[in-house]
Amino acid sequence: MSEEKKSFPKPKLWQALLVLAITIGVMAWMIMTVDEVHGPMFIGVCAAAIMALCIGFKWEDLEKMMMDGIYKALQSIMILAIVGILVGVWIDAGVVPSMIYYGLKILSPKIFLVAVVLICSITSLATGTSWGTMASMGVAFLGISYGMGLNPAITVGAVLSGAYFGDKMSPLSDTTNLAPAMAGTDVMSHVKFMMLPTGITYGICLIVFLIFGFTGISGTADMSQAAALGDAIADIFNVNLLLLLPPIIVIAAIAMKVPAIPGISLGIFSGGLLGMLFQPNCNLGSLMVASYGGYSLEASTGLEAVDNLLERGGIDSMLFSISLTIIAMMFGGIMEGTGMMGVIVDQIKKLAKSPASLVTVTEATCLFSNITMPEQYISIIIPGRMYADEFAKMGLHPACCSNALESAGTVTSALVPWNTCGAYITSTLGLTAWGAGGYGPYALFNWLMPVINIVMAYMGLTVADMNNVRLAKKKKA
Repeated sequence: MSEEKKSFPKPKLWQALLVLAITIGVMAWMIMTVDEVHGPMFIGVCAAAIMALCIGFKWEDLEKMMMDGIYKALQSIMILAIVGILVGVWIDAGVVPSMIYYGLKILSPKIFLVAVVLICSITSLATGTSWGTMASMGVAFLGISYGMGLNPAITVGAVLSGAYFGDKMSPLSDTTNLAPAMAGTDVMSHVKFMMLPTGITYGICLIVFLIFGFTGISGTADMSQAAALGDAIADIFNVNLLLLLPPIIVIAAIAMKVPAIPGISLGIFSGGLLGMLFQPNCNLGSLMVASYGGYSLEASTGLEAVDNLLERGGIDSMLFSISLTIIAMMFGGIMEGTGMMGVIVDQIKKLAKSPASLVTVTEATCLFSNITMPEQYISIIIPGRMYADEFAKMGLHPACCSNALESAGTVTSALVPWNTCGAYITSTLGLTAWGAGGYGPYALFNWLMPVINIVMAYMGLTVADMNNVRLAKKKKA
């Protein structure tokens, strides 16, 4: 098979660009008109497959490429399904309602967004997972924001800013370990190098969210609505502080390096057991129903915000993301396997003439990978393999490369609706990235981070020589 593949001609640049243009064009049109991504993504798969057949690949080759692409995302797919179970069980058990109830009692609208960023940052730093943070803290904070009458899109933006900051900086995070491995440096050197640009970006985010809170941009806080939501929750569920244990167990388990799937499963079982103890209507049967179909109210509370907040979760709620992930990875598998991705990136590499431009090109490739081969890990692995030697040839420390990989690959995945991360956010928190009510403009950390890192690269602050001396410092000397 490998000998047969070697006989295939290399894809031409125009062929790869045409496939990409069709995919992105149809995707953008559909998102703006009917807010649908599955069909457009499948059109992209068809365009890539037809072009590959024209190039000379056989259908059997393309099937294998698509299956290889899906295989790379299987762990994400499993986590999506299990998080769906977690959310459904936690609502039925009264865990999420208790988190929302006590949050409404404690948090002030003016400092709410800053508190969201800080708490999500701490949770993500401790666990190393932005997904786990969104599924636990994110769901609760979104419910609190509805209760306070705040803009949910801005709240989700604050959740993502905190969750991705922690994911990017935590030594426990998969991406924080993957990026230095691809670049050829160690984790601690990588984390230390990221502190300056990441810290500046994080500080800007905190200031902006604080301004949002004090100026009312995030919405006019209606505490009577918060009181009504709290009362409605208390009427349906037996609220108890012990019901806050399951999220603590999940955070502790992942902080102790328990793998994500077992750690989340501990949260499911602990939540289910506590739910059967505290909730009169929670039993094994209701938990099984909620685990697939999500929680359903027996009757409307009369408050639309409460109904929408509580009637969610279950594997069924994740099928949107799971199906989109499968189709997207079919597309990514063909683009990578046929070399169409490679010919585009080869042209991009020619633009790297200086250390700062190399950082820019690396980040652009990470974003391009998040769009075309929509899986966060791939957006770190492929650019890492491509550019690690380029950084070495310019005499730059490998942490420059790993910092660029994380500054774009890790964080921009949340801004692409058909990326596994973007699809997960939509399924978990109920908002799309772009369009009316989208969270994208407010995910400040996610789009500011790559921009600030590039600006600082041209200032010589995020590029360093092999002795890890920043180029800006060398110029002064």
